Amino acid sequence: MNVGIMTRMPGSVKRRYDATGRCQAAARTRTAILDAARELFAERGYAATSMTAIADRAEVALDTVYASAGRKPDLARLLIETAISGTGQAVPAEQRDYVRAIQAAPDAGTKIALYAAAIAAIAPRLALVLAIIQQAPDQPELAQLWHQIAERRAANMRLFVADLATVHPLRLDPDQAADIVWATNAAELYQLLVSQRGWTPQRYERFLTDTWHRLLLAD
Repeated sequence: MNVGIMTRMPGSVKRRYDATGRCQAAARTRTAILDAARELFAERGYAATSMTAIADRAEVALDTVYASAGRKPDLARLLIETAISGTGQAVPAEQRDYVRAIQAAPDAGTKIALYAAAIAAIAPRLALVLAIIQQAPDQPELAQLWHQIAERRAANMRLFVADLATVHPLRLDPDQAADIVWATNAAELYQLLVSQRGWTPQRYERFLTDTWHRLLLAD
């Protein structure tokens, strides 16, 4: 009798564990939490919104909120990150579809048009989050968070301008060009032109395209 050899019963197949359902459920829960946080921050303000209220609105346990999204400042960061990515999670800049499309574009005009279209899609989502942050000027963690996002954007603008320079000469010093892109694609400008002055998102997109052509590219 061979006791040292394990045998598999005929017809038995080792099944692979499929975590797809669990991942999808976790994603739905996180989305519900983020939606609840966004709604309550807009309705009551950041400071006045408790984590318990967010859990109640999302119809999950409080521990689930902390496990899925973290503390309240973490929720604010996630709201910004998901507004930028347009998905239920943060996506690094180099992995975003529009960034890859811009990098693959053969000429400066196409690169600018692609980026203007991407910003016009991102800006409405980001403007909603900006409005929440503006309502909580006494919250240092939010001010620090927005500053960090702004600095990251500035670094990404330098990469965008460097990419433009590979296919077309620039009118300005690269650092100045990057600052112009950084300022004109900010959610604050979208908020002023679209939310306050009544521009359409399409007009805002055309404005970005025309502005960047005129100010960035040499004749």
